[in-house]
This record gives sequence, structure tokens and C-alpha cells, in this order.
Amino acid sequence: MNRESQRTRLIRYLRRYVNDPRVLEAMVRVPRERFVPQAHRHLAYEDIPLPIGEGQTISQPLMVATMLAALEVKPTDKVLEVGAGSGYQAALLSLLAREVVSTERIPALAESAVPRLADLGCANVQVRQAGEVLGCPEEAPYDAIIVAAGSPILPQVLIDQLVEGGRLLIPVGSRQEQQLMKVTKTREGFYVQLLGPCRFVALVGPGAWDGEEEMGEGEG
Repeated sequence: MNRESQRTRLIRYLRRYVNDPRVLEAMVRVPRERFVPQAHRHLAYEDIPLPIGEGQTISQPLMVATMLAALEVKPTDKVLEVGAGSGYQAALLSLLAREVVSTERIPALAESAVPRLADLGCANVQVRQAGEVLGCPEEAPYDAIIVAAGSPILPQVLIDQLVEGGRLLIPVGSRQEQQLMKVTKTREGFYVQLLGPCRFVALVGPGAWDGEEEMGEGEG
């Protein structure tokens, strides 16, 4: 089966679970094989996470599509991604949002993501080295924030970077398993919707985990 047929098969599968035409169209347009090492490119359109180096992985396509659909990104939105990884999700977001800021704590991944995104014409994405504070407060506020790593708690510092009515998608739980949460900021505070169990690499930094441990899927 050639790559185009593999991609068509994957999108057909995703349509069973994700009812967001903009997200699915973005996944058609962004070549996932460009974001994985050469040795794994034959698996680019399987619905599985794949290693991208540095102990990190590119997420399962169904998880990516599910999270992006839940985030409800509008064409006018400014979006923050925490955990750029290989840049795949940032490339998808570039087709959905007005502007994307993506942070990555591993220098080698951040450095490789920049030219990859540039080659694909993702001019509205900036990749930044993660700082001492989760997110990127100097570029705040954001209409939406998506976190591609599991946190032990719901970080207030990320909620603070949202506009009123802004949405945060984040896996929260133990190192072994998390619950995917959608947080909506309100005038009074915020409310949380639980979207189901998931398993991501650890979110490392102040207010999250203080070390690394191999886990399941996820970027960054």
C-alpha cells in the first residue's frame, strides 16, 4: 500500500470517531511522515505513537485529532502548545489558528522542529525553548492552550495565560495514566470537563514533574 493510500485509510478510520472537518482536513494536508525518523516512516499512517528521539514520541493520530477537535480552535485564535516534540501538532494547528506559539524543553527537538515547520510553510508558528515557567507568559493571553504531556496537577499558571472563555486541554494524573481534561476559563474562575483516560510522557518543569520517566504516547 502506498503512502497516499495509507493516509486515506487512516483518515477514513478517524472519521468514525472525530466529527470536525477542519481538523480532519488539516490531517490530510500535513505529511505525518515528515515528523518521524526515516526508520519509522513506513508506519506514519498507522494509528500508533512513534518514537521521535530523546525518549519522546509523536502521538497516536486519533489522540491528536480528538484533542484538537475538543480544543475547538477558531481561525482567529492565538494558540499555545506546550510540548512541540517533532512539530507535528504545531503544523496542524498552523492550519486551524491565526497564530501558534509552541514551547519545547528539549533543545534538540526544538532545533529540529523549526526548519521542518519552515519547509512546510508554517509561517504563523514560532517554536520557543521552554523557560522557567510553564507555558509562555510573555506571549499571553491565548485563546487556547494544548499540553502534549501529562501533569500531576492542573497548573494554575496555564489557566492564568488564557483569555476569559479560553480553553485548556491537558492530561492530568499519575506518571502511568492521566485523565484528559478540558478547562474553560470564566469570569469567576474555571470549569473542567473530563474527556477520558490517556497516557502521555511526563510534563517536566516547575509546577509539574521534576524528573523524567518513560511513558506512553505524546509529544514533548
